[in-house]
Amino acid sequence: MKPVGDASDLASPTGARRDGPGRPRSAWRVRLSQLDVKVTPYVFISPFFLLFLLVGMFPLGYTAWVSVHDWGLLSGQGDFTGLDNYRRVLEDRYFWNALCNTFSIFVLSSVPQVLIALVLAGLLDTQLRGRTLWRMSVLLPFVVAPAAVALIFGNVFGDRYGLVNEVLQGIGLDAVRWHVDTLASHLAIASMVNWRWTGYNALILLAAMQAVPRDVYESAALDGAGRVRQFVSMTVPMIRPTLLFVVITSTIGGLQIFAEPRLFDTQGLGGSDRQYQTLTMYLWELGWRVRDLGMASAVAWLLFLIIVVFAGINLFLSRRAGALRGGA
Repeated sequence: MKPVGDASDLASPTGARRDGPGRPRSAWRVRLSQLDVKVTPYVFISPFFLLFLLVGMFPLGYTAWVSVHDWGLLSGQGDFTGLDNYRRVLEDRYFWNALCNTFSIFVLSSVPQVLIALVLAGLLDTQLRGRTLWRMSVLLPFVVAPAAVALIFGNVFGDRYGLVNEVLQGIGLDAVRWHVDTLASHLAIASMVNWRWTGYNALILLAAMQAVPRDVYESAALDGAGRVRQFVSMTVPMIRPTLLFVVITSTIGGLQIFAEPRLFDTQGLGGSDRQYQTLTMYLWELGWRVRDLGMASAVAWLLFLIIVVFAGINLFLSRRAGALRGGA
């Protein structure tokens, strides 16, 4: 006598599956079940890819199409020009000026931003009193509108009546021309970017630090490692993937900076001598002032390639550092 629910009740002598006693499972239902297992995961993730194709890949491809045509803002599509728009951009001295300004502001903002965010996340990961309040407070600058940030820092770094210049003159130093001098304007804009994004990156790094097992630190403490040693030799290597993500996103944001320098200058050209005009501001000028969408699209694609190169360099250096540490 066979026990109830034996597997043989669900199979026919030929090996076909049964839905129940005496009812063989049809082949089309088997195929439908197999298709459901294979296709359903792709259906679940398809909305993201469809949205990405709509708002990501299509604009990118369309911009590439515009960049190889004589395309005006009012006249529309013109003749095919090939790489002539790229040649004109690379021959324009304002492009190289904007590229140098972008790199300068990027270095002054992204590098200190990541380092400060890393240290700040390490402090927030300790047993602070009211640490929830501190963790929430570091995100406040991120929710402030960029226009409000520019208005505040525009007064702080005002050339005549700014707060910083008042302090400098109060201690006997000369006032700084924040809107005139190149390096000073870059420092002012970088401070705006750092103030707004450091807390956001710190919370991302903090989330990664929270996932590090606590017993690892206890073992290190028993071996005599101090907090700084634990942070440098244990915490940073264990959150390396998240740190790489923060570095890449900061690189992308730093090379695409637009709102802060645009609002820092009332004329919108990046200073009277374009001393802090970035690539995105140069792109905006070509598209909406010069009304040459062909050249503007060429600048957009050059900026895209620059970002890809920088992201690739960051990824390579990170993997190289990880391989060297693993080999050691």
